[in-house]
Amino acid sequence: MSATTPSAEARTILVGVDLGPGSPFDPTLDELALLAESAGDTPVARLTARRKAPDAALFVGAGKADEIKALVEGHQAQAVIFDQALSPAQQRNLERHLGVEVLDRVGLILEIFGARAQSHEGKLQVELARLQYLSTRLVRRWSHLERQRGGVGHRGGPGERQIELDRRMIGERIKQLKARLDKVKRQRGTQRKSRERHGTFRISLVGYTNAGKSTLFNALVKARAYAADQLFATLDTTTRQLYLEDAQRSVSLSDTVGFIRDLPHTLVEAFEATLQEAADADLLLHVVDASSPVFDEQMAEVERVLGEIGAARIPQILVCNKSDLLEPTQLPRQRVDEIEREGGVRTPRVFVSALTGEGLPQLRRLLSQAALSQPSEPEAAADLRFDVEDNHADPQITVSPRTGTDDSQR
Repeated sequence: MSATTPSAEARTILVGVDLGPGSPFDPTLDELALLAESAGDTPVARLTARRKAPDAALFVGAGKADEIKALVEGHQAQAVIFDQALSPAQQRNLERHLGVEVLDRVGLILEIFGARAQSHEGKLQVELARLQYLSTRLVRRWSHLERQRGGVGHRGGPGERQIELDRRMIGERIKQLKARLDKVKRQRGTQRKSRERHGTFRISLVGYTNAGKSTLFNALVKARAYAADQLFATLDTTTRQLYLEDAQRSVSLSDTVGFIRDLPHTLVEAFEATLQEAADADLLLHVVDASSPVFDEQMAEVERVLGEIGAARIPQILVCNKSDLLEPTQLPRQRVDEIEREGGVRTPRVFVSALTGEGLPQLRRLLSQAALSQPSEPEAAADLRFDVEDNHADPQITVSPRTGTDDSQR
């Protein structure tokens, strides 16, 4: 347990529980702290516990709950945030026991999404996910959404526009939101078909949140998309045309929402229309924070979500960003090389710094070769195989039919 004593309001206690092998657990609680700070809160103490299974009533058990209560009183905290998902009963019991607001990881991520969504579509998606989450928690506690406190620090959220909180009204609102999002999905489908008819090569940026996707997007297309050193700085998909001089053509580049461990399933469902941009891409730029000590776990989480949305087999370029933060001994001799991903898939890797521009020329050359190898017929799906034969020369790309087998072994 560690503590600080900042002066800001919305002081929070962070709690993580190790439930043994198979359950995600961060002993440092650093990512949870970043999430809390991204939501505008100030973590003042951290506490971890170990249990074989969650306590049905208080998740951490009565003894540990008393320990958390002492921390709340000692630090004059206004809220407690758990790094795991809580059941409605556990959340309600903990709030009664601790005397302050209790939020779990899912609820905290929803709070951040609610504050960051800017576009009409993004707000619809977040409201849908939030109502699905709140329907099991608020119905049994209060009678009106106007009394909804909006999470840590008493922030507001997209659900506050609803006055009544009974299940029927929430259910009707969810139906309305799903219908409107279906319309958005159809509109996006029409736009994608138009791009396919024109033979547009589609590239999507994907990666763990705060890996630097938006900064890289801005550096490549000279755009002004919002970018900040915080989790989920941007939620709304932005698409721009990127001109590749070596290929003498333009491609479509999309910046998508970042992924994170335990991304609420309701958000994956709600953001289906947005994530479809990645699922329909011809090439994915998987952006990784090369300076992160847990980049392997972050890569695995992104791959898991890509599998959920049907984008696991789309060719990738692994973009190791923030190389300017690495020690010289951590950098490879050449900025472009090749790694073997799960299943024996060979994938090019390029080290870049979106902030300083290092490595961007090499990345542009890779993109140009990928665009030049696009099949003449849009419906003729193909895998892009990157053969890096000479690190001193430009990597060569060949195209082979999509068969589901490992091209490297043919």
